[in-house]
Amino acid sequence: MVSLIQNENMKIYRRIRTWIMALLLVAIVIAWSLIAFFVEDGQEMKAGEWRTQLEKQQTEFKTELAQPDLHKEHKEFLNREVEIIEYRLDHDIAPENATMWGPINNQTALVFIITLFVVIVAGDSIAGEFSSGTIKLLLIRPASRLKIMLSKYYATILYGLFLLLVLFLSSFLINGALYGFQGWGQPYLNVSEAGMIKEENIVVHLWQTYFLGSVATVMYVTLAFMISAVFRSSAMAIGISIFAMFAGNIATSIFQKYSWSKYSLFANIDLTQHLNGFPFRPEMTMGFSISILIGYFLIFNILSWAVFTKRDVAA
Repeated sequence: MVSLIQNENMKIYRRIRTWIMALLLVAIVIAWSLIAFFVEDGQEMKAGEWRTQLEKQQTEFKTELAQPDLHKEHKEFLNREVEIIEYRLDHDIAPENATMWGPINNQTALVFIITLFVVIVAGDSIAGEFSSGTIKLLLIRPASRLKIMLSKYYATILYGLFLLLVLFLSSFLINGALYGFQGWGQPYLNVSEAGMIKEENIVVHLWQTYFLGSVATVMYVTLAFMISAVFRSSAMAIGISIFAMFAGNIATSIFQKYSWSKYSLFANIDLTQHLNGFPFRPEMTMGFSISILIGYFLIFNILSWAVFTKRDVAA
Protein backbone atom coordinates (compact mmCIF):
# COMPACT_ATOMS: atom_id res chain seq x y z
CA MET A 1 0.00 0.00 0.00
CA VAL A 2 2.85 2.38 0.87
CA SER A 3 4.51 1.79 -2.50
CA LEU A 4 1.23 2.52 -4.26
CA ILE A 5 0.87 5.82 -2.40
CA GLN A 6 4.48 6.70 -3.23
CA ASN A 7 3.77 5.99 -6.89
CA GLU A 8 0.71 8.25 -6.85
CA ASN A 9 2.71 10.97 -5.10
CA MET A 10 5.29 10.81 -7.89
CA LYS A 11 2.52 11.25 -10.47
CA ILE A 12 1.22 14.33 -8.64
CA TYR A 13 4.49 16.09 -7.85
CA ARG A 14 6.18 15.58 -11.21
CA ARG A 15 3.47 17.62 -12.94
CA ILE A 16 4.13 21.33 -13.45
CA ARG A 17 0.59 22.32 -12.43
CA THR A 18 1.22 20.92 -8.95
CA TRP A 19 3.95 23.45 -8.30
CA ILE A 20 2.15 26.25 -10.13
CA MET A 21 -0.74 25.82 -7.68
CA ALA A 22 1.62 26.00 -4.70
CA LEU A 23 3.38 29.09 -6.07
CA LEU A 24 0.06 30.75 -6.86
CA LEU A 25 -1.05 30.15 -3.27
CA VAL A 26 2.11 31.81 -1.96
CA ALA A 27 1.61 34.74 -4.36
CA ILE A 28 -1.94 35.27 -3.07
CA VAL A 29 -0.68 35.25 0.53
CA ILE A 30 2.03 37.82 -0.29
CA ALA A 31 -0.43 40.12 -2.09
CA TRP A 32 -3.03 39.83 0.69
CA SER A 33 -0.47 40.50 3.42
CA LEU A 34 1.02 43.55 1.71
CA ILE A 35 -2.40 45.06 0.99
CA ALA A 36 -3.54 44.49 4.59
CA PHE A 37 -0.38 46.08 5.96
CA PHE A 38 0.18 49.04 3.65
CA VAL A 39 -3.26 49.82 2.20
CA GLU A 40 -5.55 48.93 5.09
CA ASP A 41 -4.96 49.63 8.79
CA GLY A 42 -2.11 47.19 9.42
CA GLN A 43 0.55 49.85 9.98
CA GLU A 44 -1.68 51.89 12.28
CA MET A 45 -2.54 48.81 14.33
CA LYS A 46 1.13 47.86 14.63
CA ALA A 47 2.04 51.43 15.63
CA GLY A 48 -0.27 51.21 18.64
CA GLU A 49 -3.13 53.28 17.26
CA TRP A 50 -5.56 50.41 17.63
CA ARG A 51 -7.78 52.17 20.19
CA THR A 52 -8.49 54.98 17.74
CA GLN A 53 -9.24 52.47 15.00
CA LEU A 54 -11.57 50.45 17.23
CA GLU A 55 -13.46 53.53 18.42
CA LYS A 56 -13.95 54.51 14.78
CA GLN A 57 -15.27 51.03 13.95
CA GLN A 58 -17.53 51.10 16.99
CA THR A 59 -19.12 54.37 15.85
CA GLU A 60 -19.63 53.02 12.33
CA PHE A 61 -21.24 49.81 13.60
CA LYS A 62 -23.60 51.66 15.95
CA THR A 63 -24.62 54.00 13.13
CA GLU A 64 -25.40 50.99 10.96
CA LEU A 65 -27.34 49.32 13.78
CA ALA A 66 -29.63 52.37 13.93
CA GLN A 67 -30.98 51.55 10.48
CA PRO A 68 -34.55 50.17 10.77
CA ASP A 69 -34.43 47.77 7.79
CA LEU A 70 -31.31 45.89 8.89
CA HIS A 71 -31.31 42.14 8.25
CA LYS A 72 -31.62 40.06 11.43
CA GLU A 73 -28.43 38.03 10.91
CA HIS A 74 -26.40 41.11 10.02
CA LYS A 75 -27.77 42.88 13.08
CA GLU A 76 -26.66 39.98 15.30
CA PHE A 77 -23.21 40.10 13.72
CA LEU A 78 -22.87 43.86 14.31
CA ASN A 79 -24.06 43.56 17.92
CA ARG A 80 -21.47 40.87 18.53
CA GLU A 81 -18.72 42.99 17.00
CA VAL A 82 -19.71 45.99 19.14
CA GLU A 83 -19.60 43.82 22.28
CA ILE A 84 -16.13 42.55 21.37
CA ILE A 85 -14.87 46.09 20.68
CA GLU A 86 -16.21 47.33 24.02
CA TYR A 87 -14.55 44.40 25.78
CA ARG A 88 -11.23 45.18 24.11
CA LEU A 89 -11.40 48.85 25.08
CA ASP A 90 -12.43 48.08 28.67
CA HIS A 91 -9.74 45.43 29.19
CA ASP A 92 -7.03 47.06 27.06
CA ILE A 93 -6.76 44.07 24.70
CA ALA A 94 -5.35 44.93 21.28
CA PRO A 95 -7.06 43.29 18.28
CA GLU A 96 -5.42 40.40 16.47
CA ASN A 97 -4.68 42.68 13.51
CA ALA A 98 -2.18 44.57 15.67
CA THR A 99 0.03 41.45 15.51
CA MET A 100 0.92 38.91 12.85
CA TRP A 101 -1.82 36.57 14.10
CA GLY A 102 -4.67 38.70 12.77
CA PRO A 103 -3.67 38.43 9.10
CA ILE A 104 -2.66 34.80 9.57
CA ASN A 105 -6.09 34.04 11.00
CA ASN A 106 -7.84 35.96 8.20
CA GLN A 107 -5.87 34.08 5.57
CA THR A 108 -7.34 30.77 6.71
CA ALA A 109 -10.07 31.75 4.22
CA LEU A 110 -7.59 30.62 1.55
CA VAL A 111 -8.38 27.02 2.51
CA PHE A 112 -11.16 27.49 -0.07
CA ILE A 113 -8.50 28.04 -2.75
CA ILE A 114 -6.68 24.92 -1.55
CA THR A 115 -9.91 22.96 -1.88
CA LEU A 116 -10.27 24.23 -5.44
CA PHE A 117 -6.74 23.10 -6.32
CA VAL A 118 -7.06 19.68 -4.69
CA VAL A 119 -10.41 19.05 -6.40
CA ILE A 120 -8.67 19.57 -9.76
CA VAL A 121 -6.09 16.92 -8.82
CA ALA A 122 -8.75 14.56 -7.45
CA GLY A 123 -11.00 14.87 -10.49
CA ASP A 124 -8.14 13.91 -12.78
CA SER A 125 -6.79 11.12 -10.59
CA ILE A 126 -8.99 8.21 -11.71
CA ALA A 127 -10.54 9.58 -14.90
CA GLY A 128 -7.11 10.61 -16.17
CA GLU A 129 -5.99 6.98 -16.09
CA PHE A 130 -8.89 6.04 -18.37
CA SER A 131 -8.38 8.91 -20.81
CA SER A 132 -4.64 8.22 -21.12
CA GLY A 133 -5.09 4.45 -21.32
CA THR A 134 -2.77 3.78 -18.37
CA ILE A 135 -5.56 2.22 -16.32
CA LYS A 136 -4.87 -1.22 -17.86
CA LEU A 137 -1.20 -1.03 -16.88
CA LEU A 138 -2.24 -0.03 -13.39
CA LEU A 139 -4.69 -2.90 -12.95
CA ILE A 140 -2.28 -5.66 -14.02
CA ARG A 141 -0.44 -5.12 -10.74
CA PRO A 142 -1.07 -7.65 -7.97
CA ALA A 143 -2.66 -4.98 -5.79
CA SER A 144 -6.46 -5.01 -5.57
CA ARG A 145 -8.57 -2.31 -7.17
CA LEU A 146 -9.60 -1.12 -3.72
CA LYS A 147 -5.97 -0.53 -2.75
CA ILE A 148 -5.30 1.28 -6.01
CA MET A 149 -8.29 3.55 -5.47
CA LEU A 150 -7.34 4.20 -1.84
CA SER A 151 -3.75 5.01 -2.78
CA LYS A 152 -5.00 7.68 -5.19
CA TYR A 153 -7.35 9.04 -2.56
CA TYR A 154 -4.69 9.17 0.17
CA ALA A 155 -2.14 10.77 -2.17
CA THR A 156 -4.62 13.49 -3.06
CA ILE A 157 -5.39 14.16 0.60
CA LEU A 158 -1.64 14.34 1.30
CA TYR A 159 -1.31 16.95 -1.43
CA GLY A 160 -4.04 18.94 0.30
CA LEU A 161 -2.09 18.72 3.57
CA PHE A 162 1.02 19.87 1.72
CA LEU A 163 -0.82 22.96 0.47
CA LEU A 164 -2.13 23.64 3.98
CA LEU A 165 1.46 23.57 5.23
CA VAL A 166 2.51 25.91 2.41
CA LEU A 167 -0.32 28.29 3.34
CA PHE A 168 0.57 28.36 7.03
CA LEU A 169 4.33 28.70 6.57
CA SER A 170 4.07 31.42 3.93
CA SER A 171 1.47 33.32 5.95
CA PHE A 172 3.50 32.97 9.15
CA LEU A 173 6.79 34.08 7.61
CA ILE A 174 5.42 36.97 5.54
CA ASN A 175 3.22 38.45 8.26
CA GLY A 176 5.89 37.80 10.87
CA ALA A 177 8.32 39.85 8.78
CA LEU A 178 5.77 42.68 8.50
CA TYR A 179 4.43 42.79 12.06
CA GLY A 180 7.21 41.09 14.00
CA PHE A 181 7.19 37.56 15.39
CA GLN A 182 5.33 38.57 18.53
CA GLY A 183 1.95 38.18 20.19
CA TRP A 184 2.21 34.50 21.10
CA GLY A 185 -0.07 35.13 24.07
CA GLN A 186 -2.53 37.15 21.99
CA PRO A 187 -6.12 36.27 23.02
CA TYR A 188 -8.83 35.65 20.45
CA LEU A 189 -12.18 37.04 21.56
CA ASN A 190 -15.37 35.21 20.75
CA VAL A 191 -18.97 35.29 21.96
CA SER A 192 -20.26 32.11 23.59
CA GLU A 193 -23.75 30.68 23.04
CA ALA A 194 -24.74 32.30 26.33
CA GLY A 195 -23.76 35.69 24.93
CA MET A 196 -20.64 36.06 27.08
CA ILE A 197 -17.26 37.23 25.79
CA LYS A 198 -14.65 34.49 26.10
CA GLU A 199 -10.90 34.67 25.58
CA GLU A 200 -9.20 31.91 23.60
CA ASN A 201 -5.59 31.37 22.62
CA ILE A 202 -5.16 32.71 19.09
CA VAL A 203 -2.83 29.87 18.04
CA VAL A 204 -5.30 27.24 19.26
CA HIS A 205 -8.14 29.03 17.46
CA LEU A 206 -6.03 29.21 14.31
CA TRP A 207 -5.41 25.47 14.20
CA GLN A 208 -9.05 24.75 15.00
CA THR A 209 -9.98 26.85 11.97
CA TYR A 210 -7.44 25.04 9.78
CA PHE A 211 -8.66 21.64 10.93
CA LEU A 212 -12.37 22.36 10.56
CA GLY A 213 -11.81 24.11 7.23
CA SER A 214 -9.92 21.11 5.87
CA VAL A 215 -13.00 18.94 6.46
CA ALA A 216 -14.64 20.72 3.52
CA THR A 217 -11.57 19.92 1.42
CA VAL A 218 -11.88 16.21 2.24
CA MET A 219 -15.59 16.21 1.39
CA TYR A 220 -15.16 17.93 -1.97
CA VAL A 221 -12.23 15.64 -2.82
CA THR A 222 -14.41 12.63 -2.01
CA LEU A 223 -17.18 14.03 -4.22
CA ALA A 224 -14.72 14.58 -7.09
CA PHE A 225 -13.40 11.02 -6.70
CA MET A 226 -16.91 9.60 -6.87
CA ILE A 227 -17.76 11.54 -10.04
CA SER A 228 -14.40 10.63 -11.58
CA ALA A 229 -14.97 6.93 -10.89
CA VAL A 230 -18.58 6.91 -12.08
CA PHE A 231 -18.24 8.94 -15.29
CA ARG A 232 -14.53 8.40 -16.11
CA SER A 233 -14.35 12.05 -17.16
CA SER A 234 -11.83 14.47 -15.65
CA ALA A 235 -13.69 17.46 -17.05
CA MET A 236 -17.00 16.32 -15.58
CA ALA A 237 -15.51 15.47 -12.18
CA ILE A 238 -13.67 18.79 -11.91
CA GLY A 239 -16.51 20.83 -13.40
CA ILE A 240 -19.30 19.40 -11.24
CA SER A 241 -17.21 19.60 -8.06
CA ILE A 242 -16.19 23.22 -8.66
CA PHE A 243 -19.77 24.11 -9.60
CA ALA A 244 -20.93 22.50 -6.34
CA MET A 245 -18.40 24.56 -4.39
CA PHE A 246 -19.70 27.84 -5.79
CA ALA A 247 -23.38 27.09 -6.34
CA GLY A 248 -24.06 24.77 -3.41
CA ASN A 249 -24.05 27.42 -0.72
CA ILE A 250 -26.11 29.79 -2.85
CA ALA A 251 -28.75 27.15 -3.52
CA THR A 252 -28.84 26.11 0.12
CA SER A 253 -29.23 29.69 1.37
CA ILE A 254 -32.31 30.09 -0.84
CA PHE A 255 -33.99 27.27 1.07
CA GLN A 256 -32.57 28.22 4.47
CA LYS A 257 -36.03 29.00 5.86
CA TYR A 258 -37.07 25.36 5.38
CA SER A 259 -36.04 22.96 8.14
CA TRP A 260 -35.11 20.19 5.68
CA SER A 261 -32.31 22.36 4.27
CA LYS A 262 -30.18 21.52 7.31
CA TYR A 263 -29.74 17.98 5.95
CA SER A 264 -28.00 19.13 2.78
CA LEU A 265 -24.26 18.67 2.33
CA PHE A 266 -23.60 22.35 1.78
CA ALA A 267 -25.40 23.47 4.94
CA ASN A 268 -23.00 21.39 7.03
CA ILE A 269 -19.75 21.33 5.07
CA ASP A 270 -18.34 24.48 6.70
CA LEU A 271 -17.76 23.41 10.30
CA THR A 272 -16.19 26.78 11.18
CA GLN A 273 -19.75 28.13 11.34
CA HIS A 274 -20.03 26.44 14.75
CA LEU A 275 -16.64 27.72 15.84
CA ASN A 276 -17.70 31.28 15.04
CA GLY A 277 -21.15 30.92 16.61
CA PHE A 278 -23.18 31.37 13.41
CA PRO A 279 -24.66 28.00 12.35
CA PHE A 280 -26.68 27.73 9.15
CA ARG A 281 -29.81 27.16 11.22
CA PRO A 282 -30.07 27.87 14.97
CA GLU A 283 -30.95 24.28 15.88
CA MET A 284 -27.83 22.89 14.20
CA THR A 285 -24.93 21.78 16.41
CA MET A 286 -21.38 20.66 15.70
CA GLY A 287 -22.36 17.04 16.41
CA PHE A 288 -25.30 17.25 14.01
CA SER A 289 -23.17 18.62 11.17
CA ILE A 290 -20.47 15.99 11.72
CA SER A 291 -23.10 13.22 11.61
CA ILE A 292 -24.52 14.54 8.33
CA LEU A 293 -21.04 14.80 6.80
CA ILE A 294 -20.18 11.25 7.85
CA GLY A 295 -23.32 10.06 6.07
CA TYR A 296 -22.40 11.82 2.82
CA PHE A 297 -18.78 10.68 3.17
CA LEU A 298 -19.85 7.03 3.39
CA ILE A 299 -22.25 7.35 0.45
CA PHE A 300 -19.62 8.95 -1.80
CA ASN A 301 -16.96 6.38 -0.92
CA ILE A 302 -19.26 3.38 -1.25
CA LEU A 303 -20.35 4.53 -4.70
CA SER A 304 -16.73 5.11 -5.73
CA TRP A 305 -15.67 1.70 -4.47
CA ALA A 306 -18.64 -0.13 -6.04
CA VAL A 307 -18.16 1.42 -9.47
CA PHE A 308 -14.36 1.27 -9.63
CA THR A 309 -14.06 -2.30 -8.36
CA LYS A 310 -17.02 -3.85 -10.21
CA ARG A 311 -17.20 -2.08 -13.56
CA ASP A 312 -15.36 -3.47 -16.60
CA VAL A 313 -12.35 -1.25 -17.22
CA ALA A 314 -10.76 -3.20 -20.05
CA ALA A 315 -11.97 -0.74 -22.68
